[in-house]
Amino acid sequence: MAPSAQPIRILIVVTPNFNLAATTAFIDPFRATNYLEGLTRFRWMIASAHGGSCLASNGMMVQTEKLASIEEQNFEIVLVSASWTPETASTPHLQALLRKWARNGSIVGGLDTGAFILADAGLLDGRRATVHYEHIDALKELHSDIDVSEDIFVHDGKRFTCSGGIASADVALHLIRASAGDALANAAARYIFHPTLRPAGTSQNPGSAEPLGRSAPKTVRQVISIMEQHLEQTLIIPELCRKVDISQRQLDRLFKQYVGKPPALYYRDIRLDRARGLVTQTDMLMSEIAIASGFSSQVHFSRAYRERFGLSPRSDRVEGRIPFEFRAWPMHRKSPDDEDEAAGEKR
Repeated sequence: MAPSAQPIRILIVVTPNFNLAATTAFIDPFRATNYLEGLTRFRWMIASAHGGSCLASNGMMVQTEKLASIEEQNFEIVLVSASWTPETASTPHLQALLRKWARNGSIVGGLDTGAFILADAGLLDGRRATVHYEHIDALKELHSDIDVSEDIFVHDGKRFTCSGGIASADVALHLIRASAGDALANAAARYIFHPTLRPAGTSQNPGSAEPLGRSAPKTVRQVISIMEQHLEQTLIIPELCRKVDISQRQLDRLFKQYVGKPPALYYRDIRLDRARGLVTQTDMLMSEIAIASGFSSQVHFSRAYRERFGLSPRSDRVEGRIPFEFRAWPMHRKSPDDEDEAAGEKR
């Protein structure tokens, strides 16, 4: 983006239950830039399908323009900010508008699960993209033609995707840097107390210390990394021990000290966490999800799932598509679906 005397126009399309914090983290560096420059270098607009008040996932409301009322306007940057159930907002109308703006030369991006909507519109075909780590497996399953990355954000030509959270400020600062240069991007970052502008290629899950400073020993982190690479074709604990040259007794002790649970239970839980993403974010058969999560028996999978999450996979498929704070309570009630699900899938 070359500097221009005219403000760079930014459109943020929000969907119901979008993440407000991530969205404002994206906007605020542009606000800071305008303030520091003493001129309106960037101008933004927030729109939604129906206009008016749009409810965010934290229960707060924002006022939006109706998408249909601004669809003839052009924008240099178009961002789709979504969170829960992006499939419900991925309408043919929105997809067509995104394709039109892309054809007109707009930089088009997705924040959090906004990447799913861009993918549905065909705007990420054959490109690299990212989403929040909770949704990475679902994006891989639903769009095998996308090179899915675990970076905090990805720029691929005139497309960008971002995992959300504070990473939204990083991607905004990189856009400011591209249009206004390093000095202004640095000044904006300092102004909003974003101490380090993280570069492209920064992982969502770096192997450094935890945010509060405590770090597990290298051996534990190595074992966890191997586990994460073998979620479908699982390894037995003795094999993991051989790979890092440690006794099983010593590994058990380290995991209990630094992770709070034995390695076998931790391994099972991260496989179930992957399964939950596929249950609540895709329409895959439960039998397929069980295999993809390293469970050879669907009975074992269903029992382990209920033990970890308090409800069956089928119940979670319904309730897991509703923002947590708006779900029916009690969350972990018994239901007919809590019977064994090994009889197969009837959809």
